[in-house]
Amino acid sequence: MLEVEIFDTTLRDGTQREGLSLSAADKMRIAERLDQLGVAYIEGGWPGSNPKDVEFFARARERAWQRAEIVAFGSTRRADTAVEKDPGLRALVDAGTNVCAIFGKSWTLHVERVLRTTRDENLKMIEESVRFLRLSGRRVIYDAEHFFDGWRNDAAYALATLAAAARGGAETVVLCDTNGGSLPWEITEAVLSAKAALPDVRLGIHAHDDAGCAVANTLAAVRAGARHVQGTINGWGERCGNANLCAVMPDLELKLGMRCLPTGALMELCELSRFVCDVANLMPDDHMPYVGRSAFAHKGGVHVAAMRLAPGAYEHVEPARVGNQTRAVVSELSGRATLLQKADEHGVTLDAADAAILIRSIKDREADGYAFESAEASVELMMRRTAADYVAPFRLIGYRITVGQQQHEPPVSEATLMIDVAGRILHTAATGDGPVHALDGALRRALEPAFPQIASIRLVDYKVRIVDGRDGTAATTRVLLDATDGTRRWSTLGASPNIVEASWHALADSIEWAVAARPAVQVRSLATPAVAT
Repeated sequence: MLEVEIFDTTLRDGTQREGLSLSAADKMRIAERLDQLGVAYIEGGWPGSNPKDVEFFARARERAWQRAEIVAFGSTRRADTAVEKDPGLRALVDAGTNVCAIFGKSWTLHVERVLRTTRDENLKMIEESVRFLRLSGRRVIYDAEHFFDGWRNDAAYALATLAAAARGGAETVVLCDTNGGSLPWEITEAVLSAKAALPDVRLGIHAHDDAGCAVANTLAAVRAGARHVQGTINGWGERCGNANLCAVMPDLELKLGMRCLPTGALMELCELSRFVCDVANLMPDDHMPYVGRSAFAHKGGVHVAAMRLAPGAYEHVEPARVGNQTRAVVSELSGRATLLQKADEHGVTLDAADAAILIRSIKDREADGYAFESAEASVELMMRRTAADYVAPFRLIGYRITVGQQQHEPPVSEATLMIDVAGRILHTAATGDGPVHALDGALRRALEPAFPQIASIRLVDYKVRIVDGRDGTAATTRVLLDATDGTRRWSTLGASPNIVEASWHALADSIEWAVAARPAVQVRSLATPAVAT
């Protein structure tokens, strides 16, 4: 089996994404997880550029890495500067890594107008810089910046820069599509040209996604002979990002039959993608290939029906191979098969007759403003409520909310709630910053004596959407509520022309799901009704 080595640059090139910043501790956490996954190289940063990267390399020297080589990144020496006096090269050596990656110029435009030097001096800069690092005991990966633009402009010179790096002792020469504007057939032609010029040198590819082709360009380069692939987790990077390793790695293994990770590691890909998002405090892209929550989600009823008859009928790979799973999305486009599939996912018994009734109800409610595809907990509750033996943990009798403000004081909301819990009528009240906050407080006061587990539930997101603005302030309002108990996260939905009523339905579903849709919890007896004022 052909092997491709993975060079992860999330901690360096990925952090050039707008809005992304990682501390040295964050970088260490991600590097440790990448090491567990089994990538060949982890580029930690540019040690000569900022104190944070210096700290990362200091920490990295204290850790024993199991599979990956930590890489320090920098550039060739400055024009007309001796290598031994170049501060950037000295910083690379001081970083203490076994491997260094340096970039140099391949495009005459950059040589003459950005570096403001001669073509011959640029070739010396490349060769001498690589040789200096090699003589310092470092392995060297050379990144040929703007190679494809340079190759289109002056192929002979672009190839000469690669030869200079090889003469200096670079073990891998990486062809970089730095502006991200190349197309796959251009990549193929240029890689074949480089392979012919340097038949004994390992070639790599570093693609940016400005034309939306980074993954395709990476695969094209591999097919043309590259055996070293650079990219980032989730495709993060400057401008439009880098080649997304969460797509490249499964493409290499599952589509091209090439090994790039240890056996079985690909099954950790989904978890890895989400872990990196959590550390970076960025929301995951649900629609990302392979690892997105929607990558194997099916909304159309025809599709789900086919999937139930022939698993994989609408999936290009088995989701479990990358740690993902098939999901059926319930909406007005769904049929009975979708609900039956969703019932199977949640372990709910649902017969075909009940599914047919329920799907009609869902379609009617979506016409009234609901959108169930984003509120799976509400869908699960609707299915559970069809069972003859289902008993709701509580039943609303009524509520009243008042909102008031005294001079120079912030507004205060008060909710009074009457609710049936296990056959007892409870009357509670609570104040809050707003109507929903007050309702939540009153509901918790009523329920916590019977269901103490709801104390761990907290709201993590609350979205309000006007369904059709043509009705002005009388328009139907859709409320989507996300909650967590620290181990699971779920979403519920409410819709009504009255935003408080819509919020109540979403809130009540959220609490009911946490109590009733999880393993059964013994309800505590209530000796006396709870009254709060």
